[in-house]
Amino acid sequence: MGLTSAIIMASSATTYRYLLSAPNPSFSPRLSFSKICNPSLNRCRRSLSRKKSYRRVCCSQVQIEEGTDEEACELVNGAEVSIGEGSDTVPAYLLSAVKNNNGTGILLLSDVFGFEDSCTRDFAYRIACNGYNVLLPDLFNGDPWGKERPKSLYEEWRATHNQIATKNITTSIKWMVEEFVAAGISKKLGIVGFCFGGGKVIEVLAEDDEGCFGLGVSFYGTRIDPSVAAKVKVPVLYITGDEDPLCPVKVVEEIERENVGGSKVVVFKGRGHGFVHRPASVEDDTDAEEAFTMMRNWLHNGLVVEKK
Repeated sequence: MGLTSAIIMASSATTYRYLLSAPNPSFSPRLSFSKICNPSLNRCRRSLSRKKSYRRVCCSQVQIEEGTDEEACELVNGAEVSIGEGSDTVPAYLLSAVKNNNGTGILLLSDVFGFEDSCTRDFAYRIACNGYNVLLPDLFNGDPWGKERPKSLYEEWRATHNQIATKNITTSIKWMVEEFVAAGISKKLGIVGFCFGGGKVIEVLAEDDEGCFGLGVSFYGTRIDPSVAAKVKVPVLYITGDEDPLCPVKVVEEIERENVGGSKVVVFKGRGHGFVHRPASVEDDTDAEEAFTMMRNWLHNGLVVEKK
């Protein structure tokens, strides 16, 4: 099933149904929702001043953010889907812009807290709001890392779940190629990731011999090996903070010196790990908005403009 077969029907001013006629057995929608997005809103913000200006949006209904121009909003359709077959089946969220959809597919890779984490899902909504079709897969088979777990168990958890994530990413890429590239909807895919997922972005692109992806964005990717990054043939936007111990500046600076595939490195002064999708202060929030704009322009110039 291609996205062209998805039909949107309005049953009232605030209720929509996402109808998917899917002859392809690898695509199984289970839950659907619609919402109107405010592209400038990050629901995970901690800024008290902004809490007074906005109200939260529930994924089960359509609401307009207070102070938002309705004409500037994108209606985003979302569906909980299962991709792949048999033991390779991967749960995922597929978020698609209805208004001004540019036909481009983006694979979004989560941090260790998984694809159901609210901050990651909100970021996926924001990307979709800008005209994209975003696939957010479950990398850990329903067993993401939890903050309540003892830190002493993390390395053991990561060792086993790293392999699971690699397999699920492979399944997700195969599905996206079939749905977007082979169907002629998108010439190239984009890939974006945070933390664990940001490191995976580099691994995926280094092994992308088929040239499925046109570019990537790595937000404070962890455990990036510069020798692996040197194998990447497409532009990657690296974003991190100079106070992030999990994505050392010296690593991304080494990558920048090599100028791998026309890549770009942006280091935000005073910012720590996770500041873009989990801003913890007003200062984080400001830089998070700037980083999002950089990513948006990177995707647009490298995928949308390039496609025309």
